[in-house]
Amino acid sequence: METPATQLKGRLAAVQRALDTAAAGAGRPPGSVHLMAVVKTQPAAHVSAAADLGVRMFGENRVQEGEARWAELPEDLRDRVRLHFIGRLQANKVRRALRLFDSLDSVDSPILARRLSRIAEEEGLVREVMIEVNLGEESQKGGVPPEEAGDLARLILDLPGLRLTGLMGVPPLGEDPEASRPHFRRLADLFGRLRSFHPEPECMRWLSMGMSHDFPVAVQEGSTLVRIGTALFGPRRP
Repeated sequence: METPATQLKGRLAAVQRALDTAAAGAGRPPGSVHLMAVVKTQPAAHVSAAADLGVRMFGENRVQEGEARWAELPEDLRDRVRLHFIGRLQANKVRRALRLFDSLDSVDSPILARRLSRIAEEEGLVREVMIEVNLGEESQKGGVPPEEAGDLARLILDLPGLRLTGLMGVPPLGEDPEASRPHFRRLADLFGRLRSFHPEPECMRWLSMGMSHDFPVAVQEGSTLVRIGTALFGPRRP
């Protein structure tokens, strides 16, 4: 019977093969797409096992859950990985998020950007941020409307304590990965346009799109960072 660690090793290898295949099919070199392990509801032991297998980027959806999980893990492990916040960030948790995470990937309003900047300065921190774009313009989801992303990017570039490094997007939920393609294509186009006015285009490096069910399509459309949970860890725990 396979152990959880053996299952994780096999799943990670399968995801990496699929990433390389999708990249090659799009004429992109191996290693051009990075993997973020999304660890929502996963026990600390699974995070440690993923890090031992070489995963170096982890995504958390909730600040309080992330604090509890990473408090259980060895400090040297935390020093070896980068931790991203990918959920909706409540105003009253901004300070805690800035202390825990290396990157805040779901900035979606001028109000949140200014609050992050002010508190980062108070804490003496500089944090990377991404702009979350509401690809399907769904009212129940976070994310800035695509037509407002440029103004938000210009604001963040002028704010102290923050470094704009990319865009994140989640297409409308659906079973058919191909249904995500036009949304990914739109985000990739927006990413290219925003890079053109970034003072350091090479620093605008993350186009974060694609999850367990649709990441090959996202890679074909230019994703540089995929967020994988279920395909690595199995069905999400309650």
